[in-house]
Amino acid sequence: MDFLTEARRVILEESRALKILAQNLPVRFRDAVEAISNSEGRLVVSGIGKSGHIGRKISSTMASLGQKSFFLHPSEAQHGDLGMLDARDVLLLISYSGESVELFPIIDFAKRFGNKIVSISKSENSTLAKNSDIPLILPDIGEAGSFGIAPTISSTNTLALGDALAMSILVLKGFTKEQFRLLHPGGALGKGLSFIFDIMHLEIPLVNINDNMQNAVIEMTKYGFGCVGVIDGSEKLVGIVTDGDLRRKMSSDILSKPVDIVMTENPIVVSKNITASELLHTMETNKITNVFVVDTSGKPVGLVHVHDLIMNKVI
Repeated sequence: MDFLTEARRVILEESRALKILAQNLPVRFRDAVEAISNSEGRLVVSGIGKSGHIGRKISSTMASLGQKSFFLHPSEAQHGDLGMLDARDVLLLISYSGESVELFPIIDFAKRFGNKIVSISKSENSTLAKNSDIPLILPDIGEAGSFGIAPTISSTNTLALGDALAMSILVLKGFTKEQFRLLHPGGALGKGLSFIFDIMHLEIPLVNINDNMQNAVIEMTKYGFGCVGVIDGSEKLVGIVTDGDLRRKMSSDILSKPVDIVMTENPIVVSKNITASELLHTMETNKITNVFVVDTSGKPVGLVHVHDLIMNKVI
């Protein structure tokens, strides 16, 4: 068999397995989400072998979303690391067969001190499932590939179920983008989730709607953004004049014309509470390079140029 054919076969088989999992979420899934979310302690994840690798990723994802979590290696647990557990912690124990003997000492410890156990396995009759408060049973589909023996579908479904738990907890707790940014200050995701009030210019070019274009050009030149905002008597933004507007409407008497003849009315504006990524999408979609930031009454409080987003490495 051609190895490319085998590669495609494995991916398709895993894809089908994920669809089956999505259509057949474990019966106790909701209970698991609520138990982890409502816990006053941490989520302690453990597993051996491939389940351990998946467990580490699940724990890391949980922590990145504000759910306190750490991975407990079963071997280290038997040599003192059980002391890291608190009675308030919830355990997430992973073993596809449900018979990983390395997890049994952790189960015994949890039973003794009253820790709630959530487990992921393929059989409700397994030792792990029978000793869990909330067993999550994966579809027993088998593994992908010609031989069907290496952990493939089982590990993929376990990982997907862990992601589903994490994102469900996120929704249940009402986790926000701002909280995510605080937990990822140095990464690309954190940069993309920077809020506009961290980026916007506070000193901005503005003219009154009763001004003429000479004043507008002076103000535009003074700040160097290539635009000037136009406000009415109540200081609300009603228009914008850009260097593009000047080129399109250039005439010998343009400087004497009223601003409202040249300006673009009802320009696109944003709130200071949107993220840099959202603003970038808005600017790209509308093919604009400047956006005024307004408060709830429509008064301009800042300005963002697309270069500000580039300098902050949003793109």
